[in-house]
Amino acid sequence: MGKKAQIEYVSANPTGLLHLGHGRNAVIGDTLANIYQKLGFTTDREYYFNNAGNQMRNLARSIFARYRQLLGESDYPFPEDGYHGDYIIEIAQELIDLYGNKFAEDNAENLAFFQKYGEEWNFKRIKSTLERLNVFQDIYYNENTLYESGKIEQLLNELKKNNLVYELDNALWLKLSQMGMEEDRVAVKSSGEPTYRLPDIAYHIEKFKRGYDEMVDIFGSDHIATYPDVLAVLKALGYDVNKVKVVIYQFITLVENGEQVKMSKRSGKSYTLDELIDEVGSDVVRYFFLMRGVNTHLEFDLGLAKEQSEKNPVFYLQYAHARICSIFQKAKEEGIYLSQNNYITELSEQIEFDLIKKIADFPEIIFESYKTLEPHIICDYLYDLAGIFHQFYHNCRILQESDPLRQARLHLANTTRITLKNGLQILGISAPEKM
Repeated sequence: MGKKAQIEYVSANPTGLLHLGHGRNAVIGDTLANIYQKLGFTTDREYYFNNAGNQMRNLARSIFARYRQLLGESDYPFPEDGYHGDYIIEIAQELIDLYGNKFAEDNAENLAFFQKYGEEWNFKRIKSTLERLNVFQDIYYNENTLYESGKIEQLLNELKKNNLVYELDNALWLKLSQMGMEEDRVAVKSSGEPTYRLPDIAYHIEKFKRGYDEMVDIFGSDHIATYPDVLAVLKALGYDVNKVKVVIYQFITLVENGEQVKMSKRSGKSYTLDELIDEVGSDVVRYFFLMRGVNTHLEFDLGLAKEQSEKNPVFYLQYAHARICSIFQKAKEEGIYLSQNNYITELSEQIEFDLIKKIADFPEIIFESYKTLEPHIICDYLYDLAGIFHQFYHNCRILQESDPLRQARLHLANTTRITLKNGLQILGISAPEKM
């Protein structure tokens, strides 16, 4: 296509470990980026984060409190809105192991050091979790650069120049009611602090300036009421908002034996993404996060995810691929190799025609998945393809036949293998040759 696309996903602030919602965001975004690439787009995979503000100050204060407690002050007060995860204790212990009580004094310099250390520690963990899921990003964009480079100031001037804002009660309001929205919203609070809308608008202007043909934002359902404001302002400023595609995904519930699972058996705390990967493997996590429509609430069945049988859709797909590989391994042992000619006219069984037709649908399926921004379409397709192949395998002899029918069926099996492998690759899932 020769077009440029940008997919923004994960975008978790470096205040803690990734949870299941982040995981679904990461896998949807990464798979959509794979789809865009498969269709010939030059694709930028981007992570937008904020390492300033209250969240980060709370992180520093939380680490500092645990640090003082571990140094022997067990009654040192923990911040009311601090981060309670065990990882905070881990970071504090690491700081003691490295520096002893060097940072025990409660001052701005020490807190700034703890904030930086905590941010880097969390980012390292976030990136290593994403790597386990086969998720990588090209660009990490820091919201703070929008302030440092004067982009927020430029945007405010632009909004004033275009008469899109007004002052009321010492706050600056966006005239969203004049842009087709229900009510006006605050852009800058009376304290002088911008609301999230301002940096989000400035960030999207940056994306437009880079010249993308399409930009995809992956947001959780908690953003459903807020992103339209950003698009309305961009439109009022003259940007083509049709280039911005927003994917809103629903959250995840873990279930086992029909019961909701809230806590990990191992840690006794809410599941982290790492714990889920440890329990069922990254291939299963990716597939299960993708196998329902993005806007559908996802019930992640732990029992099914752990099944090493055809009940588990990931096992079912990978087994189809491995089964075809084993046919070719056996053929090689018998001195049988694929011929140049595929002898397709030798095929006459209905199940063979069904398989050919299903394989031929694959390019259209990828395009449909791109148009609707729904990766589960590929999951459903591969599951059906594997099902038809398993039927073909049971109904049609392959190696026991003589040529040219044997060659025709070998070619059909090989084309199925390639299609399964390509589909699994788009989903970011491995295609094992043995199981």
